[in-house]
Amino acid sequence: MAQKLVFAFGDGRADGDASMKDLLGGKGANLAEMTRLGIPVPPGFTISTRACNLFHERGGKMPAELRPQVERAMAKLEKLQGKRFGDSGDPLLVSVRSGAKFSMPGMMDTVLNLGLNDRAVVSLAETSGDERFAWDSYRRFIQMYGDVVLGTGKERFEQELEQLKRRRNVALDTDLTAADLRGLVSRYKNIVRRVAGKAFPQEPARQLWGAIGAVFSSWNNDRAQRYRRQYGIADDLGTAVNVQCMVFGNLGEDCATGVAFTRNPATGENEFYGEYLINAQGEDVVAGIRTPQPVCKEREGDASLEEAMPVQFKQLQKIRATLEKHYRDMQDIEFTIERGKLYMLQTRTGKRTGMAALHIAFDLYDAKRIDQKEVLRRIEPEMLVQLLAPVFDAAELARARKTSRVCGRGLPAGPGAASGAIAFTAERAEQMHAEGKTVLLVRSETSPEDIGGMVASCGILTSRGGMTSHAAVVARGMGKPCVVGAEALHVDTSAGKLVAGKHTLREGDALSIDGSSGEVIVGTLEPHPSEIQQVLTSKKTGRSQGSRSYRRFAQLMRWADRHKRLKVRTNADTPHDSTVARALGAEGIGLCRTEHMFFGEDRIAAVREMILSEDARQRGKALKKLLPMQRRDFLRIFTAMDGLPVTIRLLDPPLHEFLPTEKAQFRQLAQELGMSVKHVEDKVQTLAEANPMLGHRGCRLGITFPEIYEMQARAIFEAAAACRKKKIRVKPEVMIPLIGTVEEYRELAALIHGVAESIHKKTGLRPKYQVGTMIEIPRACLVADQIAAEAEFFSFGTNDLTQMTYGYSRDDAGKFLPDYLERRMLPADPFQTLDARGVGQLLQMAIGNGRATQPGLKVGVCGEHGGDPASVRFFHERNVDYVSCSPYRVPVARLAAAQAVLSSSAVGSTA
Repeated sequence: MAQKLVFAFGDGRADGDASMKDLLGGKGANLAEMTRLGIPVPPGFTISTRACNLFHERGGKMPAELRPQVERAMAKLEKLQGKRFGDSGDPLLVSVRSGAKFSMPGMMDTVLNLGLNDRAVVSLAETSGDERFAWDSYRRFIQMYGDVVLGTGKERFEQELEQLKRRRNVALDTDLTAADLRGLVSRYKNIVRRVAGKAFPQEPARQLWGAIGAVFSSWNNDRAQRYRRQYGIADDLGTAVNVQCMVFGNLGEDCATGVAFTRNPATGENEFYGEYLINAQGEDVVAGIRTPQPVCKEREGDASLEEAMPVQFKQLQKIRATLEKHYRDMQDIEFTIERGKLYMLQTRTGKRTGMAALHIAFDLYDAKRIDQKEVLRRIEPEMLVQLLAPVFDAAELARARKTSRVCGRGLPAGPGAASGAIAFTAERAEQMHAEGKTVLLVRSETSPEDIGGMVASCGILTSRGGMTSHAAVVARGMGKPCVVGAEALHVDTSAGKLVAGKHTLREGDALSIDGSSGEVIVGTLEPHPSEIQQVLTSKKTGRSQGSRSYRRFAQLMRWADRHKRLKVRTNADTPHDSTVARALGAEGIGLCRTEHMFFGEDRIAAVREMILSEDARQRGKALKKLLPMQRRDFLRIFTAMDGLPVTIRLLDPPLHEFLPTEKAQFRQLAQELGMSVKHVEDKVQTLAEANPMLGHRGCRLGITFPEIYEMQARAIFEAAAACRKKKIRVKPEVMIPLIGTVEEYRELAALIHGVAESIHKKTGLRPKYQVGTMIEIPRACLVADQIAAEAEFFSFGTNDLTQMTYGYSRDDAGKFLPDYLERRMLPADPFQTLDARGVGQLLQMAIGNGRATQPGLKVGVCGEHGGDPASVRFFHERNVDYVSCSPYRVPVARLAAAQAVLSSSAVGSTA
């Protein structure tokens, strides 16, 4: 018996339900669930993700068993609706939409009004009593089908439409007459014939199979692949196809279409939040072509749905309550009103900002709809970065307003402050970002093709569209500041300029946006810490009392700490970073990079003097200058951490990195140090290396110049002794970098222990410390049992371990990694998410071998992977003791560590 590939829904019955998202995709599963709940849903059927995967496995050919199942499902629809598909009298028209397991807004392709042709459009005009509506539906269908199925693109159609509106001197599509639209259909068909090389198909069955194939194919289009990479969605899930009877929001003034959220997706407030358009089709709302009206009444006479269609508004409110109660989460819904009758076209878990996620989860918890563990599961760790997103200083913003720098105002679609150089296209945004510029993407409206530029930009501004437009939805999901629908701005992409009142700005000019207020400001405004960040870093503890956001954030973090096993430390090299990290919940410092201390203006001269010294005596003289500076740094960091462990990596980079590279700088340095220019040039040339990453660095420096590591160890232990005298608790952990052999470790550990003993004799205080190593060379993983016999802890430097395992230079990987990811040669960027199969196997081997020698061996991770949620879960599963990440990713790692425990326990309970 052939496997079931088609699942019907309609008339209160459905083959599927909400639990079948793997098979039916999110849209199909929820359409089935809404049908079961008795909510008015146009009937239809869902073609499963399995059919999509079979299509791709067979090289783009439809599975043989699919056709008879689709034909049977279409026959059921005809019976339900009392219409025939392809009938010239009263045709059945359908929509064809994609729907993957995970919501991918704007990433996949949709076709509406399928089944129309030259004969059916005349019949539709007669049965609807509205000739204009019929020709409008047909021209929309040709454009969508041409773009999605025939590959014509949509720009040519849009140009024809704009030219027609200019000739007719009208601003809106709705102002065009039936005759205008009939002529437009003819021109649209000519575009298809010219670009696609064939006539627009008139057979509805052929149209249907073309659309199904196009939706299947669109799973692998460029923008869908980019979106999946951005959000870590697997490539092998496939998409379902939803075929559904059409309902029309563009039949006249008693028709409408809209998109709404059951709560505010920007703030999380429990308020119905949506937009709609009268006499429009659904794509009009999200495409940003017309600026929609609010669903709920905000001001008198604001043309809200609540005022314009009160009966349907009350029905929608009731459905809102039903859906949120049933799904126990904020929903993103689409609806259409056809001649006064309300239909629901979609419900899905709504995308939201980090702030909204926090408040929605806690409101549902307070209402006893979800428990503490579910709160922790509901908030994506990356969203916590948004809670710490910068804002503009209130005084600076007030000055900008007073001096008329606010050039426009739109809808606040994504919170946070952003300031950058204008880019008018996604391509230029990516180029400018690659050049190291901070970019603000400015468009009339964004489309799915702009995803690369949106990722590259610090913020997004559009002159058209609403809170549910593509730009708004995608920016919120990315956590980017975003302002949409700033209609006073005129964006002229072809001329490369933005006109806002008296201001004319061009590409590269500075512009700022406030994604919380919707303001657009000419010039640069410096972003400042957010409300939560201000409370966290403020010494005035009373500031937290009035902040509901802070209190909930703090509660979330307490719950996360209660459930997690992994400790979370931070990478910090200064007292300021240490203080910030501790305020964010860091449980110690997992990586203090001593070389960063050397670059300070007050010490770089001494460092260079040490490097350029002729012999050990001169080097020792320069190191004596550095000793009190390093001691003071460690003293401040120990004081800031007050008893928490501090892992200090001894000098790691090659010495040439501390020297200038330009000849003019050579002369200045020679003059400062009283040396000849030739001596400086010769020394720089001597230190230059063909491959510095694998050269004279790390422990190799300590072995060839032991006086450097001796000075650093002395600074650490003298600072520790000074802290103990002040009753400040201190736990230094001295880490030797780049160890590849046990002999390297043994020699340098002996040096460190010798310094510690000399400090003990001098002060009478025996330092409490540990000595361990950074595991970042594959050989160290292979001989971890030997190293563990000597070391007191391991800390994996996953950045270098990834470089050396792959043979990639992280600094140069940008030249080829995008191509690798594009061609799916790698599942993810290995410098962002740990490569579990390769680097992860080395890590697991080293932990196993190390603990076989020393069962209580402490193991940490101090690469950037320590702040990546997917990698944190891997480290949890491999029994790593702690991860270390940059200060502002500490909350991300804390929540990810808790989710790893909850995920493991959930798997265990179902095993």
